[in-house]
Amino acid sequence: MNRFAFHRFWAIVLKEFIQMKRDRVTFAMMIGIPLMQLMLFGFAINSDPRHLPTAIRAADQGPFARTLVQALRTSDYFQIVHEAETETETQRLLQLGDVQFVINIPEDFSRKLLRGERPTVLVEADATDPAATGPALAAVNTLASSIFNRDLPGPLARLQAKAGPVDFRIHAHYNPENITQYNVVPGLMGVVLTLTMVVITALAITRERERGTMENLLATPVRPFEVMAGKILPYIAVGYIQVTLILVAARCLFGVPMVGSLPLLYAVALFFIAANLAMGITCSTLAKNQLQAVQMAVFFFLPSILLTGFMFPFRGMPEWAQAVGSCLPNTHFLRIVRGILLKGNGPLEIAPELWPLLLFLVVAMAVGLKRYRRTLD
Repeated sequence: MNRFAFHRFWAIVLKEFIQMKRDRVTFAMMIGIPLMQLMLFGFAINSDPRHLPTAIRAADQGPFARTLVQALRTSDYFQIVHEAETETETQRLLQLGDVQFVINIPEDFSRKLLRGERPTVLVEADATDPAATGPALAAVNTLASSIFNRDLPGPLARLQAKAGPVDFRIHAHYNPENITQYNVVPGLMGVVLTLTMVVITALAITRERERGTMENLLATPVRPFEVMAGKILPYIAVGYIQVTLILVAARCLFGVPMVGSLPLLYAVALFFIAANLAMGITCSTLAKNQLQAVQMAVFFFLPSILLTGFMFPFRGMPEWAQAVGSCLPNTHFLRIVRGILLKGNGPLEIAPELWPLLLFLVVAMAVGLKRYRRTLD
């Protein structure tokens, strides 16, 4: 009896395959999550972003200025999307995140270049994400040493100095020292809230159904919205505790500057926490057991890390990946948090990122309510 029997072993193997076949959701997760990871890591993630949106503020329209602009247009790193007229306009574009760089060409650019005085071109960068700006800024210095050689023939060849005839001066806004913690630590707020809120809520409701306590709710006159709101409220308090702990650690341990309004950040956090809790409830209504609930939560959590600009530059991803990332609430919450803490953004500046977050909250809540009614029936 103690000897190994192949027929008993094979019976257990067949039983597990049959069980796997019956649990289609778990099997789909086992296949889907690795495929999603392969697609994300293989195609979407790029640590060397190209074609970054750039604004030009050209006070000189001479031939050398036009050569510089054309060189930037043909570069893989810069994509000129706007021509600004004033410094106020350029600062506004950087603050809103509409552009990653602003190239300022002074009015005496061509005259100084011909005199051999090495005119200064100011390159302003939104350095809240150092990984997005680093390679492009390095490419600027390479351009400076070669783009004017064709325009400096004969007697002007003396201007083709090794350092280049033009001095590119870099001004990194919001994170001039390129400290990685300034970008990562505020982003952790969205990641931590997404993980805990979605997983905990999905498990809480699924656990009630497995233990049979859901029947107690069915016997009460409580409406589905009242159940959802009642379950969400305690976790909102937990979410605010997490937000507070992260802010305290960001300031005291990592020295992250907090330029903007913390009350505004707390107000926006309410919508983000509620959106993730609504997503967790939706997962719980789709899952048949706690294992499936965790798998669905992980399936939602992975893109919230990889496609939102937390780990890798958002603008470095292909357009289809950016479109998927734009549907996730963490993408917009990360921009809001970094904008408030590092840039001092107010309600008007965060409005373009706030309405997609509210839209996700409404959709997730509506789907969760509809699925919960079906669960009750």
